[in-house]
Amino acid sequence: MLTGLSILIVEDEPIIAMLMAEDVEALGGIVLGPFASVADALAILADNKVAGAVMDANLLDRDITPVALQLLDRGVPFVIYSGTGLPCALAARAPNAPLEMKPGQPLDRLMAIIDADAG
Repeated sequence: MLTGLSILIVEDEPIIAMLMAEDVEALGGIVLGPFASVADALAILADNKVAGAVMDANLLDRDITPVALQLLDRGVPFVIYSGTGLPCALAARAPNAPLEMKPGQPLDRLMAIIDADAG
């Protein structure tokens, strides 16, 4: 469960973003977003703490690498949810970054990572 945890959603496909937000809320989480751009995600991270994130690899303005690296620096668990894999720059810096290929279950993967970090 994600009860009371703030979960960042960064996804530029509106239907996928909406479904993920609904799933986070159904699991008791607090949705930050969804955001469709790296710029918007970075802006929200400047003023908010998050407990986890699910992010598309390629967004409207660029790939997710800057957001993922910021979350790595903060020790925040995340899952890249992609149809193409990790962006090259992210794969070079964090080759083991959690990746869930579309269509998949990114929230299940994120919850498993959060649970492992808590245990």
